[in-house]
Amino acid sequence: MLEKTTRVNFLFDFYQSLLTDKQRLYMQLYYLDDLSLGEIAEQYSVSRQAVYDNVRRTEAMLEDYEEKLNLFEKHEKRLEAVEQLERLVQADTASSDKVFELLHTLKDFE
Repeated sequence: MLEKTTRVNFLFDFYQSLLTDKQRLYMQLYYLDDLSLGEIAEQYSVSRQAVYDNVRRTEAMLEDYEEKLNLFEKHEKRLEAVEQLERLVQADTASSDKVFELLHTLKDFE
């Protein structure tokens, strides 16, 4: 569950500008502010089911955006490349070829 929440939070960070104001609000309240579906429903005078449907539909949209644009996947690859570079530099055994390969990988994701 925590893994899903973390993934949705990252996807929300990357793609929130593509959402409607209502979708953005419900996702922020549910995932970032940790309000329950019932609390959101009460606050906006809608049914719990309406909030649930909106949140699930928005999650699906975020996954669809990621499938098409891959911003989160590219972000993860960049982080991994940076971590590898840091390990190589710290070990002081980094070959220049490997460092340049990782730097090239990072540049490809810009």
